[in-house]
Amino acid sequence: MSTSDSPTATRLRCPQCRRALRTCVCALARAVPHEVQVLILMHPMEVHEAKGTGHLLHLCLPHSRLLVGECFDAAALRQALYGDWDETAGAGPRHSVLLYPDTGLQDAALGLAAAAPLPTPWPCAPSGLRLVVLDGTWRKSRKMLYANPALQSLPRLALQDVPAGRYAIRKAHLPGQLSTFEATALALGRLQGWTDGAPQHARLQSVFSDFMARQAAMRDANRNPQAKSLQGQPAGF
Repeated sequence: MSTSDSPTATRLRCPQCRRALRTCVCALARAVPHEVQVLILMHPMEVHEAKGTGHLLHLCLPHSRLLVGECFDAAALRQALYGDWDETAGAGPRHSVLLYPDTGLQDAALGLAAAAPLPTPWPCAPSGLRLVVLDGTWRKSRKMLYANPALQSLPRLALQDVPAGRYAIRKAHLPGQLSTFEATALALGRLQGWTDGAPQHARLQSVFSDFMARQAAMRDANRNPQAKSLQGQPAGF
């Protein structure tokens, strides 16, 4: 058995991406310049999820913050949504916009607060926006929305004309649903005005392709435990 496949190595976690060392995504990350700030609200069950993309997204976006929770402290959440981040102290307020589908009828039936309209004029300059992203399964994202009134009332950015996703390792709840990484990259591209050929867009797509390729390799190794057990053995073993 190789060192990387030992039970001890599997339990050890990367302090940066919080994953088991054998599934660490830090080496895949590539920084992408952007003006729109991104607030990633990660459900606790995603923190150590090997299939999750929230940590990788955070590592690629220098102007992003990541908070973990389901029901957030109201004051802390308000600061994250509306307060100055250290990097922009004194730069003026930003408009926080929630990246989420239009579920107004469902929300009203549950007694949730109505979402505010998008700021006008729309679209805003990228330097004046903060994109809020819920990182979790569809069911967990609904719980996060229900548990945090401050999120319910945010203006919503619902993606339209969504291309087919490449995230085949988890089942989508509805057609057109994307992974956190894919959805945020698409939203950022539209808010920043990136074209399909823009270097920032291409870099994010490349990172996601590398992530999917590695997930496929790990899946194949898990399906063939004999080949996995031979990793690291001398030739002719």
